[in-house]
Amino acid sequence: MGCGRVGSTLARSLEERNHTVSVIDSEPDAFRRLGPSFNGDKVTGIGFDQEVLEKAGIRRADAFAAVSSGDNSNIIAARVARETFGIEQVVARIYDPGRAEVYQRLGITTVATVKWTADQVLRRLLPVGAEPDFRDPSGTIRVDQVPVPEKWIGHRTIHLQEQSKVRIAWIDRLGEGMLPTRETVIQEGDLLHLVMREENAAGAYAVFERGPEEN
Repeated sequence: MGCGRVGSTLARSLEERNHTVSVIDSEPDAFRRLGPSFNGDKVTGIGFDQEVLEKAGIRRADAFAAVSSGDNSNIIAARVARETFGIEQVVARIYDPGRAEVYQRLGITTVATVKWTADQVLRRLLPVGAEPDFRDPSGTIRVDQVPVPEKWIGHRTIHLQEQSKVRIAWIDRLGEGMLPTRETVIQEGDLLHLVMREENAAGAYAVFERGPEEN
């Protein structure tokens, strides 16, 4: 539901991945954003109206995204999709972070636009490691994106993991993602995606800065 910039981009991205997509919007002109190559259904109407959802094929849907510009509309539509039609994979875009947390606890996955944008800016303003890319709901595990520490260039990833108590989930190298092995050597320009316990973060960054200890 919603064919603004987010909705149209999402619809095209899903179709590019070979999914069948229906898009609902109250303004027929909004469908122009989908472009001429879009093959999915375009349904004009209110996205939380059950008849409109039926017309869009909600009963054969595997997932539903409510990404209109209105918090109330998105939440109502998401709840109808989940509670009336039994769709398990439901996501709602919410501008108000407080509301987002409430509905998250009700089992509706929410994307708090303002908070997400603020977090993205914050991570780019603060020093590396000050804010993680992701933190699990319990606050125990975090994922950090870290440019390769200069002192570790030329050393094996296994040594960095052992000494810092982190795991390298993957490495961005020369524009491509790669999974490290025990023999992988850290190279200049690598971008490391690290998984660590929150309690170990300060110690891990101290190890990055100090450099490797030779056995």
